Amino acid sequence: MSTPPNPPPAEHNRSLPGPQPSSTGAAEVSAALAPATEKILLVDDDQVMLETYQVAFSGQFSCDTARGGIEALALFQTRGPYALVLADMNMPGMTGIELLERVRLVSPDTVRIMLTGDADQRIAVEAVNRGEVFRFLNKPVPTGTIVAAFEAGLKQHGLLRREREILEGTLAGSIKLLTDVLGIVAPSALGRGQRLRDSMARFARHLDVPSRWELELGALLSSIGCAAVPPAILEKLAADAPLDPEEAAIVRRVPQIGWNLLNAVPRLGEVAEIVLYQHKHFDGAGFPAGPVAGKGIPLGARLLKILHDRFDLEADGVVELQAYQTMLDRPGFYDPHLLEQCFKCFAHFLVTAIGSDQPVRSLHVDQLEPGDVVVSDIMTRRGLTLVGAGSSLTAMMIARLANFREIGDLQEPLLIQHRDRSVTPPPGSPS
Repeated sequence: MSTPPNPPPAEHNRSLPGPQPSSTGAAEVSAALAPATEKILLVDDDQVMLETYQVAFSGQFSCDTARGGIEALALFQTRGPYALVLADMNMPGMTGIELLERVRLVSPDTVRIMLTGDADQRIAVEAVNRGEVFRFLNKPVPTGTIVAAFEAGLKQHGLLRREREILEGTLAGSIKLLTDVLGIVAPSALGRGQRLRDSMARFARHLDVPSRWELELGALLSSIGCAAVPPAILEKLAADAPLDPEEAAIVRRVPQIGWNLLNAVPRLGEVAEIVLYQHKHFDGAGFPAGPVAGKGIPLGARLLKILHDRFDLEADGVVELQAYQTMLDRPGFYDPHLLEQCFKCFAHFLVTAIGSDQPVRSLHVDQLEPGDVVVSDIMTRRGLTLVGAGSSLTAMMIARLANFREIGDLQEPLLIQHRDRSVTPPPGSPS
């Protein structure tokens, strides 16, 4: 049974105002948060306590109530997100610590406050460690103290939200910059990355991988290290010309260069690991040298190794069962389970952006739009491939093609498929 909060001092009985903004930062909270995100969830197994909370706080905060942890988690799904949750420690079925631990997983930005009548230090430590509790309040607690905790919690939520928005904006900008750089320096590598990304997306869905964006981004930027490769070597790679030993050594270091670039970008640590280990054999051989092997290799890298090699086989005309047998005949190269699943997911070919049901158009550069798919290699008059077939054009790629046209070094017209503009791509999906 929970204990109601102590009544506030007499002069606050009528409106139950919290401390003044000059001492608590309430004004900053209002400026930082939109009203729709200021909702608070109050959780207790005692209905009387929940009604008491509603009376005490409804004039100052937007509150929902839940009788226990199960009901609280259901509300997160139907009425969330919540900026803050206050949970009583001692509840049947699911304790306050267990609830806040679950909340931390499903809604990391929700600020968590624990209310308990047990002053045991062990309980407090467990609450902080498992639920990452923002405040720990011991009963009986004055209403004014709870109000101050709510205001501080809402301010913290505002800070977390702004930090996430800044980080996500920075991340999106960094990814676009990296993609544009790769499209300029090594457009064929970006085209390969686009196809690998699309195949990775379908493969990961087939495997029911819960979080896929790191895997897709790792595939897209798998060749970002090419940004540091001399142009003469890139031209040889694009023409499938043989490399001398020194040039081959530079190309082998491309995953390490990619790791160096991506690991410096916040939140791209896992993507960097995928890029670093993308050519690592399942038995531990291959680049990079070291003891990492088997399931110790990141899942995304194990998937990408399979997709890379199947991509190359398909380019050489080795497809379907012949491709599967060829890969089976390379012992130690691949995760056996994932290799089998790859050919279940793609019975015939990997994903290609060129659609058999879409018309092919003969266009000039000034008619191109981002997202258009290249059907036949775009080349200079000297025979250098600028953009490979199957690539999806970006705005920077189109600008580069326009520059080649301006100096009279572009073979036109171009064979292009327009993407279906009747279908709006999901927010944030890269071209």
